[in-house]
Amino acid sequence: MFTIGDFARHGRVSVRMLRHYDATGLLRPAHVDPASGYRHYSAAQLARLNRIIALKDLGFTLQQVGHIVDAKTSTEELRGMLRLRRAELEAAVTVARTRLGQVEARLRAIESEGHMPTDDVVLKHVPAVRVAELTATAASFDPADIGPVITPLYDELFRRLEAAGITPTGPGIAYYEDAPEGEGRITVHAGVQVSTPLQEATVRIHDLPQLETAATIVHRGSMDTVLSTAQTLARWIDTSGYRPTGHPREINLECPQDRDAWVTELQTPVTPV
Repeated sequence: MFTIGDFARHGRVSVRMLRHYDATGLLRPAHVDPASGYRHYSAAQLARLNRIIALKDLGFTLQQVGHIVDAKTSTEELRGMLRLRRAELEAAVTVARTRLGQVEARLRAIESEGHMPTDDVVLKHVPAVRVAELTATAASFDPADIGPVITPLYDELFRRLEAAGITPTGPGIAYYEDAPEGEGRITVHAGVQVSTPLQEATVRIHDLPQLETAATIVHRGSMDTVLSTAQTLARWIDTSGYRPTGHPREINLECPQDRDAWVTELQTPVTPV
């Protein structure tokens, strides 16, 4: 038998919590000394304690925990509940990490206002290029909406190209258009340069038209941090007597495993005001 303090240490909970579980009937001591009132627990009660803590962490109320534990929920059922909760928490962490990256990117954009050199912007003619691509619709141009759409598109694109025996001959080229359904939705084009003849395939192969004049800038780093670079390009366009005539293209010049080492050229079609 263990004192309440020893049992709390073995169960990795507080003495206060054990007293609360006793008061609510969730976990009664195995023995209470009638003279001193000291509580004592057995090692066998650790199994019930583990179930209580696990179910509480799943988000169940203590009343619900009591019903489940008293119903003798099997170990396999509890394992399934915990796996589901783990998946939910992992998804929440992924979302939070993405949001944190966006907050950091926005903060970086604020801090760099007026400080990023605009002499990195180059005006140039962009020739037509043949691409194989897949498309999908994103809810908006927000990176939180674009990222979950474009990444699976590229995965599927390269899978289909490999199955068709088509080898890319140049960089990836992503570009965007306003979706027909409107409401701010964006058609995402995930493409890669190819030299194959136009043909029927499981991907669309077509010639991306030339850009007579494009304002371009090179971004170094993950696309999660592209905001400052993109806004530097926007400020240059606005102050240099041009206006954009379409959404920018993103040319993936270097895409190593380390996303922070990516090199991407942004190309915005422009025309003089």
